[in-house]
Amino acid sequence: MPDTSQISHDPAAGRFEIRTEQGTALLAYKHRGADLDLIHTEVPHALEGRGYAAALAAAALDYARREGVHVIPSCPYVKAYLERHPQQADLVSAR
Repeated sequence: MPDTSQISHDPAAGRFEIRTEQGTALLAYKHRGADLDLIHTEVPHALEGRGYAAALAAAALDYARREGVHVIPSCPYVKAYLERHPQQADLVSAR
């Protein structure tokens, strides 16, 4: 599991990311009105299965909660993450 202090948020690029020597893991998003559309999670092959995608999803959801916005889980990984973490369901947009 990555150290969550490694996660950076780049609002200009619309993504959360973790940079490592093996590459950059990222979760990309777009603003859709007042909602945050979580559209794509990408983890370098060398980092797969080590919790990077989960850490990015958690960071994006924490950000949404702090900002008072809902999310649209367009990314299949984020959708699956939310199914495994039903306590976050209140963040999902009613759209």
